[in-house]
Amino acid sequence: LGIFDANYRVKKSMYDKYKQINRFVEIIADEFKDYDRDELTIIDFGCGKSYLTFIIYYYFKFIKKINVRITGYDLKKDVVEHCNAIAEKYNYTNIRFITGDISKTETCNEPVDMIITLHACDTATDYALYFAVKNNIKYIFSVPCCQHEINSQISNRNEFSILLRHGLYKERFSAILTDAIRCEVLKDHGYEVDVVEFVDFEHTPKNSMIRAKLKARRILSQENENLRKLIDEFNINPTIIRLFEGE
Repeated sequence: LGIFDANYRVKKSMYDKYKQINRFVEIIADEFKDYDRDELTIIDFGCGKSYLTFIIYYYFKFIKKINVRITGYDLKKDVVEHCNAIAEKYNYTNIRFITGDISKTETCNEPVDMIITLHACDTATDYALYFAVKNNIKYIFSVPCCQHEINSQISNRNEFSILLRHGLYKERFSAILTDAIRCEVLKDHGYEVDVVEFVDFEHTPKNSMIRAKLKARRILSQENENLRKLIDEFNINPTIIRLFEGE
């Protein structure tokens, strides 16, 4: 995958990616340490070059001895073809990659146990989370990235306007607000949610992971009064809200 050199040392240019992938797998491994089934189906939205996808496959298939099936989606056809070639080279028969748009993928043809995203840009994370909720996917591990949408919409003429006065603070606050809304929507749809810093800031500034596990169906997000007040206060219209209200 290009992480190591010929002597199996981590390349300097890939060290940050190496740390991210390892920590991501450690968090998943901790959740599945007592997993008692022999099958697991995973979707990776926005898989890119699929460093994470292949390592997760290896972990479950060869270390946990679980019959894992993984499908990776990405928009770039050449990247998908490259990943499929690697899977074929190593005879990884239950891992496949598809050229597909997250925003146009709403249902799956088979039960899926887990969805993962690592730095799916901007609203791609929203579509991935929406897909998970729509298909009753039990486990979500999502590391968002580039939360531009709310940053471009947000405004406030009241006492909270000082949060938006400086560009850097506006950007950071918009990112926090984006992910807090995502977490609240997941909670309102029956997920137990927490947020963890999955690697040190030095390895990536986008280092927070939304970790969620489906427990039971509850209220819909549009019935959450506090969430609605927050959205109205800052004059925003997040994709994750529009997707569910569109139903």
